[in-house]
Amino acid sequence: MAEVGSLHLSARALDEISARLAANRPVRRTLRPWGRLHIDRQLPFICLYRRPAGRPDVGTDRFIVGEASYLKATGDPSALVARLVETLEPEFGAFLLVEIWTSSAAAEEVSPGSPVHPRPAFGIVTHRGDTNSAAVQSLKASLEKIRIMGRPARVRVSAAREVCPPDLPPVLSKKEAKRRNCTVIGIEIRPVFRDQTGTTQYTQIRRSLHRGISTALKRAYFRFVEVETTHRPPHYHALGRRAVVQAVWTVDRQLSEIINAFDLLLLATPVNTESAWKNFQRGGFEKTPRFLYRPVPGSPSDLKRGLYRIKIDRVEDPTLSDLFDKKQRELDRKITMLQDLHTPRFLYGSLQLYGKAAPGLLELARSILGRLPTKSVDSGNSEGGGEDLIDAAGFAERARAEIESYREKCPGFHPPVRITRSVPGLIVSRGRLLVGRSTQVAPERVEAALHHEVGTHLVTHYNGGTQPFRLLRSGLPGYEETQEGLAVLSEYLIGGLDRGRLRILAARVLAAHSITDGASFVETFRMLRDQHGFAARAAFRISMRIYRGGGLIKDLIYLRGFQRMVEYVAKGRDLEILFHGKINEKQIPIIDELLWRKVLKSGPLRPRVLDDPRAVERLDRLRRGLTIEEILAEGS
Repeated sequence: MAEVGSLHLSARALDEISARLAANRPVRRTLRPWGRLHIDRQLPFICLYRRPAGRPDVGTDRFIVGEASYLKATGDPSALVARLVETLEPEFGAFLLVEIWTSSAAAEEVSPGSPVHPRPAFGIVTHRGDTNSAAVQSLKASLEKIRIMGRPARVRVSAAREVCPPDLPPVLSKKEAKRRNCTVIGIEIRPVFRDQTGTTQYTQIRRSLHRGISTALKRAYFRFVEVETTHRPPHYHALGRRAVVQAVWTVDRQLSEIINAFDLLLLATPVNTESAWKNFQRGGFEKTPRFLYRPVPGSPSDLKRGLYRIKIDRVEDPTLSDLFDKKQRELDRKITMLQDLHTPRFLYGSLQLYGKAAPGLLELARSILGRLPTKSVDSGNSEGGGEDLIDAAGFAERARAEIESYREKCPGFHPPVRITRSVPGLIVSRGRLLVGRSTQVAPERVEAALHHEVGTHLVTHYNGGTQPFRLLRSGLPGYEETQEGLAVLSEYLIGGLDRGRLRILAARVLAAHSITDGASFVETFRMLRDQHGFAARAAFRISMRIYRGGGLIKDLIYLRGFQRMVEYVAKGRDLEILFHGKINEKQIPIIDELLWRKVLKSGPLRPRVLDDPRAVERLDRLRRGLTIEEILAEGS
């Protein structure tokens, strides 16, 4: 019999665990009275935490539960660990045991009552001879990159006769570890994630610390595996956890249900744009137009209560927990905006989501309007020029043909296209393309609009829907700027980002700046018409988009997103990964990690623009450093 806490694992139980691992099957076993063994698949390492007896140690076990292979237990798990090493070491030629624990004091360097939070610190403990190993040096370098409340971590490496917490015996003695070809590393964590009593956690700090420790562990595993074993993983993320617990799917579903309960863009978009324009025109452009809106469904207060009933803290994986936490906070802001619709407070929520127009963006917008001629500006409802405009029915027909071209490669792609009186222009909402009945598009703008709406928004919605996470379809936190930047980039790549379109994108930035500076609708309208040469109807439409709902400054992200996409391509980064779903450029490391871990898969639809010879040529030029200023100088 082998004892784990008060649990007696029979020889049969140990044999079952060993047999599953030998067959490369996952092992998930709850230990009694406390603990858990989780091993995704055959891996040459395990991370261990032993709960100490006689003192509280709140939260420390959370640092290992997101790993692909971990054991947390009370008492003496040495027999179980020995059996794990015995089973897995022959498969790889070596094995790594990492044990974590917390130091007894959280507040070294900080006097009692000081408002300064203690600096994060780690002690790496190994057997003599292992202090300069590749795994230890990788672990040290990664832990040193962790910052908590602006303070970098301090890391020290030391050798010890036995590697174990101060108040517990070693799980494997040095002699036993050597005999089994097992390297043992201990990590002592200063518990800056809880108060000095050891009972109250600082959740945000713990989550940040968890993410950094998890990355450091994977990098250390990778270096150990690369140097010490016969295994050759392609990337350190490939050693991460593949199995996803039920809590992840529950949180993903619950967040998606909140997202689908309301559409802030539609609710903030007037349903009477045409009649409001006619009244504004009849009044000599002197009186702020009166916009009418859809009623808000349900209760925003109920939505917010439901949002915070979602138990994100149950998600073990630090990468996914961080992602869900950010989405929860973003939804909190959006629901508050829902409550503040048609009030001055709505603008403040909009600023929280999208930020102000930074000086560099304002300078670019003014440069565009100053350098491009006013004659290219549309005087009507479209974003192009010319007389033979395509109406709503004609554009919807072209959109359906574009969708059909994708269906030839992917039969499951069939988003609806609907003509409606209740939206101005073109809007993609929940995988539907809504075409305003009064929409008119210049023939030379049709292809660009199709790549924007279908090739970007609908393709990413579909690709996101093929992933196991619903949030890839509805949108990860902060996805909108990357989405719109990518859509405008697609317009440029096929030669459809004409001067009139660029002027409109620039004007949106100035209009967003105008409203945040306190200007009225009429003042912003006059600024666009009188100072920058926009026709009255175009100036009205741009102003309406900015002032709708009480101040929705989302439109500044089109030019800012395009600017960032140009910089992104110039750095030689992968464009196709952005089409895996509705993601933020900053989340690419997370998407990469989940792809390596085989939690995500490649999207089935590739946007047509990436295979267009015109786009390939323009992409090459962007990769060689072509700037927006140079694009302006030559035209699209």
